[in-house]
Amino acid sequence: MADLFTIGHSIHSLEKLLELLKMHEITAVADVRSAPYSRFNPQFNRESLCAELKAANIGYFFYGRNLGGRTQDKSCYLDGKLQYELLSKTAAFKDGIRQIVDEMDRHRIALMCAEEDPLMCHRSILVSRHLVDLGVAVAHIREDGSLNSHEEALNRLVSDLKIGELFGRDYQISEAYSKRGNEIAYIEIELSPRTTVAGIGR
Repeated sequence: MADLFTIGHSIHSLEKLLELLKMHEITAVADVRSAPYSRFNPQFNRESLCAELKAANIGYFFYGRNLGGRTQDKSCYLDGKLQYELLSKTAAFKDGIRQIVDEMDRHRIALMCAEEDPLMCHRSILVSRHLVDLGVAVAHIREDGSLNSHEEALNRLVSDLKIGELFGRDYQISEAYSKRGNEIAYIEIELSPRTTVAGIGR
């Protein structure tokens, strides 16, 4: 049994997203996108999404400032690349995690970001990691409606990254988080004092 869920809106229609949320009896969405807008999927722009969720009696909370993968806190970057470990130690991030845990007493929550595959998204590699460390049982809703426990997702990640068992399970997991976090972390490339290019990341 999961205490909390995650979902990626991907390129779904709003109807498909609502179907998945209702299938798992979600009562509130916690949006962990730093910028809750999508040029390619405008149906998930914050205002449109809020209206549809409200009509379906599903709550909406925005946590992008605390738990988003593109923080404005420059202390969390090294050579223009976001460092998940640094972000996780900030007061803002810790406060966001605390708020999520508090809301779990009132709602059946799904953390929402963009990527369908939780292993390609900070909602799993960063946010869920720290919730699991607090004893929260996390499950990821996939596009076909199936659930992957966070443990199952980690097993797949360790396998995909071909991390050996030589140093034990704790090492495998830590290394898997570190490697995938480094692969998907947001990059901001500074071209000049006045110009930046937003790179990859969530």
